[in-house]
Formats: sequence, structure tokens, C-alpha cells
Amino acid sequence: MRKGAALAGCAALVVGLTAAGAQAHPGHRDPARQTLPANDGWAAHGTGTTGGAAADAARVYTVTTWAGFKAALAVPGTAPRIIKVKGTVDAVADGCDAFAVPGYDFDAYLAAYDPATWGHDTDLSAEPDDSPEGLRRASAARQDQAVKANVPANTTIIGVGRNAGFKGASLQIKGVDNVIVRNLAFESPVDCFPQWDPTDGATGNWNSEYDSAVVYGSTHVWLDHNTFTDGEHPDSAAPTYFGMLYQQHDGQLDIVRGADHVTASWNVFSDHDKTILIGNSDSESTAAGDRGHLRATFHHNLFENLVERAPRVRFGQVDVYDNHFVANDDYAYSFGVGKESALVAEYNAFTLPDGVSAAKVLKKWSEAPVTAAHNRVNGRAVDLIAVHNAEIPAETLRPGAGWTPTLRTEVDPARAVPGLVGRGAGAGRLR
Repeated sequence: MRKGAALAGCAALVVGLTAAGAQAHPGHRDPARQTLPANDGWAAHGTGTTGGAAADAARVYTVTTWAGFKAALAVPGTAPRIIKVKGTVDAVADGCDAFAVPGYDFDAYLAAYDPATWGHDTDLSAEPDDSPEGLRRASAARQDQAVKANVPANTTIIGVGRNAGFKGASLQIKGVDNVIVRNLAFESPVDCFPQWDPTDGATGNWNSEYDSAVVYGSTHVWLDHNTFTDGEHPDSAAPTYFGMLYQQHDGQLDIVRGADHVTASWNVFSDHDKTILIGNSDSESTAAGDRGHLRATFHHNLFENLVERAPRVRFGQVDVYDNHFVANDDYAYSFGVGKESALVAEYNAFTLPDGVSAAKVLKKWSEAPVTAAHNRVNGRAVDLIAVHNAEIPAETLRPGAGWTPTLRTEVDPARAVPGLVGRGAGAGRLR
């Protein structure tokens, strides 16, 4: 396909989109054309993960704006493509007000659904379109359309240099195969229009949308040397309304709806609450598509100052090895053991503050076996299952996940992990 033909249908939409130069010369080490190494986690299973490494020169783009990025994604066809991201690409550069429909007013929303008058027995799903909730829904739909970007099959998205990334964006890797995402800093999307649910728990709660990246029903996905953070909008700075935190963040990475063969390596996940979800429901309606799938590997990642879900697992065979977990006083747990999960957690290092027990590393949500071996906490070898069962006997865990990971490259001893991960993980450190 010639470059002119490929762009003809979307030329009017292209902002900051340029065709790249020639392909890498033989022997030249171009990170944009690197593929997942053999045996490097579940994404190496079967056909492996090559992303857009074989892209013709006409399908290599450099983008500097959100419109340009979406235009590069929209170029027709599933032939390999490479999208190089230069600088920080802001998906919400015009701010939240740009998404609000006429008539939406947050103060009116608070007045209408104050539990003192609305109560906690009725949710807002039946509210009409011209109500405060209806106007919130319409505004949220506009943001949803704006900040989500659908990633095609056979694509590599890679940051150029040390300061490339996305702000307020949500990558949707949905129903496709063979995607690579590398060397990018993601500042978590801020939901401009969280929904109040009076019936969520005893006191109601605010619920938000938008993950930085969603792997939804997709296969062979490699996320490498990225940084995920809340950036300028940490939860600690959020206000409270109706006595509950005005939550404007969802997750940093979700792997859901039958997604399979995912490797996340050398990333940083920091300063977030609900971080990584693997399998989004216990319900039988989703279980049918999740059983036998949701296989993922996490290695050499830094999980720092997180509250929970690093990761929380349902159904999948998930291998978590050679990661460093650094907790603060807000720490709830790292590994969520969920329905029919088969988690293997080995050779990880944990740095916990004084007063936080290693028993909190594992959290039992459902009856499922887990393997946890060769891990170290604050420099000492610790049997995470044994300490959990001793201190939290009401949530006794069964050892032995029932499978042995074979898709691993070099496995480092847990004592070496903090130094290795500290020097090598995150965006801007790709070699």
C-alpha cells in the first residue's frame, strides 16, 4: 500500500501525524522493530508477539497530538503498523468542561442526589435524560468517545526518547491479536463525571470509568517499560462528597473478557488504588469466556505506593515473578486470589513499612490455590502463605496452584530484584 493511498481517507483528521523514514537497516537495533523474546511470558506462547515489527515504511508514523495518534490508529487494514509517540500526548487538553453537555451542573447534581433527601434505596438508572443524572450520562458519553482509542491488530506503539507518553488517555486493546506497547508514561485518565450510586454498600459510593490500558478479549499483548501513575491528580488530593471520596480513577491495567497470552515486563505501576484487574466478574455469564484464558505474566515490574490489585486475579493462570513491591501506610494487599484463579508468585521482593505485616500481601476473595515461593520481605525469606494463614486463619489459603510456569527467561533471585528493577523499570529506560 502506498503512503498516499493509506492516508487518503483520513487526511483531514491528521494532526501531528507524519510518515517515518526508511525501515531499520539490517543489524540496526531499532526498538520500534523489536519483538517479544522467545519464552518471555505468556505473550510468547504459540505464535509469539511481534506487533508492528514488520511494518512497511509507509505504515510507520510519528505522532505528537491525540488527534494524530487516533488518525494513525484509524488507517485501514491489519497489516503491521508502528506508531511512534513523541512528547506528551494529551487526550483532554481542553479540560473537562469541553465534554459537559448544555445544562449539566455539578452543584445541581449534588443537590438532587444528596442522601439526606434521596436516601440509599434507589439507584439512578431510571432518571430521565433531562435530569441531573441524565445530563451527567450524556456528558460522560462525550468523554468516553473522546478519550478512548482502539488499537488495531499487529501494532507497535512506542515512545520516542525519555519523555513520551499519554495524559488522560485510555488505550482499548479490544478483540485483536499481536500488540506491543512500550516506553510510554501513562497519566491515569480522570473521569470528569463520576456517578453517584446510593445503593453501593451501606453508605453509597462514587464510581468512575477509564483505565489507562484495557486488554479486552485480545491475545498476544506485550506491555514493556511503561510507567503508570496518577500524576497531577492523586486520590489523596480528591475531595469528598456525601462522606465518600470523589473517586475519579478506575484501574491502570485491566485484562478481561477472555483476553489471553499477555506479558507485562519492566513497567512501573505507582501511586494508585485499584491497579490491575484480571477477570472482571465472578458471574457465570463472563466465566464461560474466561475459563481457560486470562493467562498473563508479570516480571521485573515495580509496584510502588499502591493500595490493592497488583494484580487481583480471577480464572487465569498468572505468573508473577521478579517484581518489587514497595508499600506505604495505605497498603491493603498485593495479590488478590479470586474465583478459580491459579496464581504463581515467586522470586518477588517486598518492602513494607513498619507495622505492616507480610500477611497482607495475599488477599483471599474466593477458594482457589496459590503458589508463593522464594519471596523476600524486607530482605528476609518469608513463606507468604504460611504467614497469611497464621495471622488470618479465617481466610486460609491452599498452597499449590496446580501448574508450573515454563515461559520464563532469566529468573533473578529475589534479593537482587530491588536493585535490578530500580535501575531498569519504567518509561525512558528502554535499551
